[in-house]
Amino acid sequence: MTEHTLEKLNHIFPDNTKINKDGILEIGGYDLSKLISDYGSPLYLYDEKTIRNSARVFMNEFRLNYDKIHVSYSSKAFINSSLVKILNEENLGIDVVSGGELEVLIRSEFPMGKVNFHGNNKSEYELIKAVKNKIGLITVDSFYELDLLDEICKKLNTKQDITLRLSPSVDPHTHRLTSTGILDTKFGFSIETGAAKEALEVANSKPGLNLKGIHFHLGSPIFELNPYSEAIDYVFDFIKANYPKNLKFEIFNVGGGFSVAYTSEDPVVSTKQYAQTICTSIKRNIAKYNMDNPLLVIEPGRAIVARSGVAIYTIGGIKIIPNLRTYVSVDGGMADNIRPALYGSKYTVLSVNKANKIHDNLVTVAGKYCETGDNLAENVLLPEPNPNDLIAIPVSGAYNSSMSSNYNVSLRPAIILLKKDGIKIIRRRETYDDVLLTSEI
Repeated sequence: MTEHTLEKLNHIFPDNTKINKDGILEIGGYDLSKLISDYGSPLYLYDEKTIRNSARVFMNEFRLNYDKIHVSYSSKAFINSSLVKILNEENLGIDVVSGGELEVLIRSEFPMGKVNFHGNNKSEYELIKAVKNKIGLITVDSFYELDLLDEICKKLNTKQDITLRLSPSVDPHTHRLTSTGILDTKFGFSIETGAAKEALEVANSKPGLNLKGIHFHLGSPIFELNPYSEAIDYVFDFIKANYPKNLKFEIFNVGGGFSVAYTSEDPVVSTKQYAQTICTSIKRNIAKYNMDNPLLVIEPGRAIVARSGVAIYTIGGIKIIPNLRTYVSVDGGMADNIRPALYGSKYTVLSVNKANKIHDNLVTVAGKYCETGDNLAENVLLPEPNPNDLIAIPVSGAYNSSMSSNYNVSLRPAIILLKKDGIKIIRRRETYDDVLLTSEI
């Protein structure tokens, strides 16, 4: 693989990725082999510049197409106090789906008025915590939650702004495990079954709740534009016919699902394309039904952080099965990135210390964990692999760390943030004491 080929992969690596004069991959001026020497392997890194640029692109592209826009980062993709600070500086809101994610924001002193709490089965404890901390919005997902949240607000003598999560039964043509807007899903009040209409009536009757609008989310990642238009038209038809006449329709949240390319073969859908499609559909429906402009909320998660993150591994054992396959084993795997095993996700792999060499050996990058399915990347090209060589897997910034585990009593890798003025450890490498401290009563 030559530097010219790397240029073709720039859309999946962080900004300012290049091959230096020694033939080693570097990002933002940082030699990745030196980072492994300093911080150990495997290692996850995030590039701050790429995060900020991605956030600004979403803000700017949607604002160019619609005058009332709120960008709310979906924290399930990756959450960390350092990232929270960056997003706050970029004027983004944040979505959470658990009490733990909410706790990160509270301890990071993120403004609670810019937080939206999602989830299909929030506990009473989580809802109380959210209301007591004056959370800006709670997106309600069930009739049980409507009753529970109303009772909590009565006891705390307060009212809580809410939206309702609707299921529009639109197929986004993505993986079945990440399709969330179809009929057969645990999420949301179904429009098709009549549950959504009933939920609007129930929410409007609750004295502790202040209904502000609706939310839907089709799934992720969505590489097509038409599902957004189809869902927006369908939901606006529903709103016009069923939204309570005594309430102002203030918030229209279309969720996220914005895709990123993981390999050079993946289609590239630009933020501009998403913005134009979504905003055009909304403006068309507003004009059709003679409605006031609601606040448009979008929830990018993966599309903000995925490309900013890179995982670096060290090669160990190599197994050659003649005329069949070469397995190149590394010191990580499904415990730090379960996506290939769970979803069949594909990745690009690039040598770190031989970045300027021709990548012409077909290999499967295997993890170290005791599962046959623990392969990080199948049928990818590397230069002649040897033990102690380093490889980089880009687009590792979303879901890898947040879905990681201690399977096989493994230790989670360190995570560092590459800043223009230095490197910050934003999660230290785990130790066995961390893992074993709570294993016995």
